[in-house]
Amino acid sequence: MSVLVFVEGLNGEIKKSSLEAASYGSQVAQQLGTTATAVAIGEVHEEALARLGEQGISKVLYDADSRLNQFVADAYVKVIAKAAQQENAKVLVFSNSNIGAAVGAKLAVRLNGALATNVTSLPKTDGGQFVVTRGVFSGKAFADVNLAGDVKIIAVKKNAFEITQAAGNTAMVEKLSAELSDADFAAAPKETVMQDTEGGVLLQEAEIVVSGGRGLKGPENWHLVEDLAKALGAATACSKPVSDLDWRPHHEHVGQTGITVSPNLYIAIGISGAIQHLAGVNSSKVIVVINKDPEAPFFKAADYGIVGDAFEVVPKLIEAARALDK
Repeated sequence: MSVLVFVEGLNGEIKKSSLEAASYGSQVAQQLGTTATAVAIGEVHEEALARLGEQGISKVLYDADSRLNQFVADAYVKVIAKAAQQENAKVLVFSNSNIGAAVGAKLAVRLNGALATNVTSLPKTDGGQFVVTRGVFSGKAFADVNLAGDVKIIAVKKNAFEITQAAGNTAMVEKLSAELSDADFAAAPKETVMQDTEGGVLLQEAEIVVSGGRGLKGPENWHLVEDLAKALGAATACSKPVSDLDWRPHHEHVGQTGITVSPNLYIAIGISGAIQHLAGVNSSKVIVVINKDPEAPFFKAADYGIVGDAFEVVPKLIEAARALDK
């Protein structure tokens, strides 16, 4: 039973979330006494693919068809299915990203596989079972799921696993061709799946996110969020009420009905912390909340909290961040 890991690229490099998935996949391969192979699609530097050996990947199958630079679900599924067939892979691993979730679901149907998303544990294989733990109810609870199908498909929750580093190890990179036709791209989206924020940092992949809510009182004060984000090299985001009021574009809305983020640091300014918003940020490693209301629900989920007026606190943070950069 071999393990196949789908890795996503961004600007020629492997996304952090995919490095986590590769680390997870190689650990699963060790459990099963086999090797882990990665499949990469689109525009990714071959040097970056070879470095996947540091995460325990022995081989990378790479389809460099330029039409795959933009995400098209049917075409991606065909490439990954070809790689799974070629490697006789019975365990497929993805990051629980927008792309990973979409492709994983389609592959489960195509390969008649068992799918688990938002996975937070390595599998337990005692007694012939294949049990993984996954987050449910927006991360408020966990469920153990036995993947009983012949093909097991796992979408790994972001920030749930550390990236392994075996310096000097390299993976062998081989060309892969799924012989795609124009029909495979018939459902190509008119827009890309992910968009940069105005600061130029991709929100879903940002290490730091600065987010604002109605506590900023109006779009004319959004420069506080943008200036702090610029000082920290962060992406900007907002709560749903802010996007509903047209203060900010919808693609910056973080929450249950918007974008899900998993940064190392999430700074919430003037956001009360409704459960719908928390559902989109609870995978963050560290959450900092700035709010003048000491009873704001967000403080219960925060690692650090500042009770104070954002118009007094944030300018001081911006000044301190800029001083560190000098």
